[in-house]
Amino acid sequence: MNKKYELVKDNSIDYNGHTLYRIKALKDFGEVRKGNLGGYVESESNLSQDDYCWVSGSAIVFGDARVSGDARVSGDAWVFGDAWVSGDARVSGDAWVSGDARVSGDARVYGNTRVYDSAEITHNAQIKSSSDYLVFKNTWSSGRNFTYTKSNKMWKVGCFYGTGEELVDKAYKDSKESGYRYKLYVDLVNSL
Repeated sequence: MNKKYELVKDNSIDYNGHTLYRIKALKDFGEVRKGNLGGYVESESNLSQDDYCWVSGSAIVFGDARVSGDARVSGDAWVFGDAWVSGDARVSGDAWVSGDARVSGDARVYGNTRVYDSAEITHNAQIKSSSDYLVFKNTWSSGRNFTYTKSNKMWKVGCFYGTGEELVDKAYKDSKESGYRYKLYVDLVNSL
């Protein structure tokens, strides 16, 4: 395998029982140059050796978290738990992405934001504060969570991504109960 980075074993930090290693670029890719030092990861499973993804600054990625695609984690950001950051997503500043959260597409998570549990921030969503998104739980059928992002007024439910109106239309096609319940959530969000 032609690795793009290595773990610098003599440049590590300990955090809450996790040993995190600074990364060092082994070749040029994207905006990263051979020899550049990056942020910290617990293991190579945290940062893909493929594409242009990178962890920089004082950012840390640990646990079962994963950064892939062309995603970037920078500043003092943390990605941990089972979280994934992928696509062209960016996580920066003092943001945390944790739990089973997913940040993908061209989404941006920055500032002092906390994205956690099963939130799915995707496409062109801009999350600069923890109040920029809402996560609900489908208690009437699948039990999965669904996410609303305020910046683009879009809903993410499983493989569905679209407006509230599109979500309700699709849900009514599935069942009257599902349509009715999703409509309640969409109306609630619209009234906020």
